[in-house]
Amino acid sequence: MDAVTNLNSPAATSLANRYGTPKRALSKKAKIIILSVVGVLSLTWIIWAVAGANTGVTQKLVSYEVVDPTFATVDLSVTKDPGSTAKCAVKAMNESYATVGWNVITVGPNGTDDGSANGRTTTVRGQMRTDSLAVTGVVENCWIVK
Repeated sequence: MDAVTNLNSPAATSLANRYGTPKRALSKKAKIIILSVVGVLSLTWIIWAVAGANTGVTQKLVSYEVVDPTFATVDLSVTKDPGSTAKCAVKAMNESYATVGWNVITVGPNGTDDGSANGRTTTVRGQMRTDSLAVTGVVENCWIVK
């Protein structure tokens, strides 16, 4: 046994006085508990992220039009279950990307003959009043209304 591993040797005592006593390693039980907690938290986060990302509705900006300094429109394509109702937030922004107009539009249930993909995809127009001249229009988000 060398002088460093023998904690009663003069060299070990000198090192302990200078740098402090050596740290104890985690026990096998503590390592298993820590890894289990990390695993459960990771799995919970993954499930939450996947479940939160699937809202049952997707949206795509088709076009926008700035009619005048007080009015803008946004055309969007909404894909959802034909029997459900969705709401979509649309907004108009100025050249500084500040919101100058905002509205929530409702996309009601569709028949299988409406839109495309057997009524799953519908194109709608959102209109909004603006405080000043907008330079773009966007779809902020869509969600299913229960």
